[in-house]
Amino acid sequence: MLFMIYFLFFSLGQCSVDFNALLSFKDSVFDPSNSLSSWVNSSNPCIDSWYGVTCNPSTHRVTRLVLENLNLSGSTHSLHHLSYLRLLSLKNNRFFSSSAVNLSSWLYLRHLYLRQNLFSGTFPVGISTLRRLHRLDLSHNNFHGEIPMTKLTQLPFLLTLRLESNSFTGPLNSIASFSSMSDFNVSENKLSGDIPAWMSRFPVSSFEGNKDLCGQPLQSDCFNRTALPATIKQKIRHPQSKRLSNGVVLMIVAVDVVAVMAALVTITWCCYKYKCFSDGTQTEAMETKSGSTTKLQRRSGSREVEIEAEELVMLEGCKGFRKVGDLLKSSAELLGKGNVGTTYKVVTDGGEMVVVKRVRQRRRRRDVDGWLRIMGELRHANIVGLIAYYNSKDELLLVYEFLSNGSLHSLLHGNRGPGRTPLSWSRRLKIASEAAQGLVFIHSYKKDKIFHGYLSTSNILVDQQGNARISEPGLHQVLHSPSSSNDDYKAPELMLNNGDDTSLKKYTQKCDVYSFGVILLEILSGKTASGESGMSLVRWVQSVGKEEWWWEVFDFEMLGDKVMEREMVGLMQVALLCVATLPKDRPKMSVVHGMIEDIRGQGRRNGGNRMVSILNDFSSDSSPSHSERNLGLH
Repeated sequence: MLFMIYFLFFSLGQCSVDFNALLSFKDSVFDPSNSLSSWVNSSNPCIDSWYGVTCNPSTHRVTRLVLENLNLSGSTHSLHHLSYLRLLSLKNNRFFSSSAVNLSSWLYLRHLYLRQNLFSGTFPVGISTLRRLHRLDLSHNNFHGEIPMTKLTQLPFLLTLRLESNSFTGPLNSIASFSSMSDFNVSENKLSGDIPAWMSRFPVSSFEGNKDLCGQPLQSDCFNRTALPATIKQKIRHPQSKRLSNGVVLMIVAVDVVAVMAALVTITWCCYKYKCFSDGTQTEAMETKSGSTTKLQRRSGSREVEIEAEELVMLEGCKGFRKVGDLLKSSAELLGKGNVGTTYKVVTDGGEMVVVKRVRQRRRRRDVDGWLRIMGELRHANIVGLIAYYNSKDELLLVYEFLSNGSLHSLLHGNRGPGRTPLSWSRRLKIASEAAQGLVFIHSYKKDKIFHGYLSTSNILVDQQGNARISEPGLHQVLHSPSSSNDDYKAPELMLNNGDDTSLKKYTQKCDVYSFGVILLEILSGKTASGESGMSLVRWVQSVGKEEWWWEVFDFEMLGDKVMEREMVGLMQVALLCVATLPKDRPKMSVVHGMIEDIRGQGRRNGGNRMVSILNDFSSDSSPSHSERNLGLH
């Protein structure tokens, strides 16, 4: 009994250390956006969810502090008393240090991110005591002096070392190598000497910007760089000039003239062949700025009046316009340009707002007509409907509903700084489920084997009721040479087929499943599909152990809600199934949607029956698939 009382008082005393350290830190920094308003003396950082603070639920010690993109400035000295910190991230602020940064009090630290601040002085002291350190990012600061490579190589778990854009000097000498290092960058410093052989496996971008650094993978060779004979150095500094003869000069001029004439003749012939000087039937999208709007216009030609008089193919939901000219003469706002075409928000004379996509290249007209009819039939609560189209030899216009609440991409990645309204976990999970349901409908529609082909967070829109809706389904099938606008969403089996006509044949619904898995990773991490440090989001997440998901992968905006942790882990497992390297190891979208619904808790009453149906739909084979075994469903 006495022991329990002593332990209780000891724990409370230790908690007060963290409490006082956080309040002292708050008092010492300038907080222009009042981001730390929840840090008040009358509350508890571990119970009352102070912004950016996470505690161990058993010991009530602060183990994680994430204060990113808040424009905070001041000293971080008070944080040294948080001796149980496992993760500290102060990225993109204006913190500074009056003396060398000391890390020796954070013995349990595993992740340290100080990127984009004003820290200065020599390399932080006490680095050799951080035996559990996995990730270290000191990039974009004002550190100087030599990098203690010998001490760093003695850290057994170090995976990331980001030191770029500082003023570090000296060589990269190290006796040992980082066998586990996967992310390394020392670019834009003042380093010199040879790059050690074990570092040559990292890309050029990891070393560029150090003019006195040499060796692989840089093109600058270290061989005899500093030991050139004096005679050679003299010739390099004072090369002998030789004057060309007049005959050689005339010959060079004559060759240049002939080359220019040949180029002019070739250009003239090409322009004549494609009638670029005529008033032919070619059309193009020109942007005529009128305030904040744009006019959809075409080059004047002999068929312009005829084409504008032609009628659109009207589908369900189309109203306020009937002819091509109604769109081409309307006020429009440019929404974006991509590999597929240009997208506009168009306001017709009748006040109707629609989205018009002007497609650049497509398959043969008669092949496209069939797919356009199928696209027009896709009607579902989680799909943006195609309401009209125009398809001729010269033009392909696709008219969609306009949704004013933006895309999942803007909700996740837009304005990540102060003043941002975080996207809640419940809303993220709802969007994931509804997008999955829309994709299930596309994949199962009339057994036509339809797929999306361009699925990304930019193609998942949100309507006025807050429902997720997939835009541009089936567009991939109408293109002449389909290629993903973003390789980060592209399935591995497609990477060797980019730009090849065979890519259309090899694209399957399992490729959509992969893209959807990337979207789930974005929802969970808050990071873009391109990831960070030159590593895609998929590769980065796959390199992180399951025990580190909560600390490193999951979006810090969602931290503090203990109830959703299990749901986040469950969705992560679903995402990793979707991004499996082999298509056969990826589940069908109907299975993915079922698993997400289970995570949301809607199937708990009869969860056993739901899980049995998932297993039955997972594969046509009687034996369990690789994905089922990974989930432990068999």
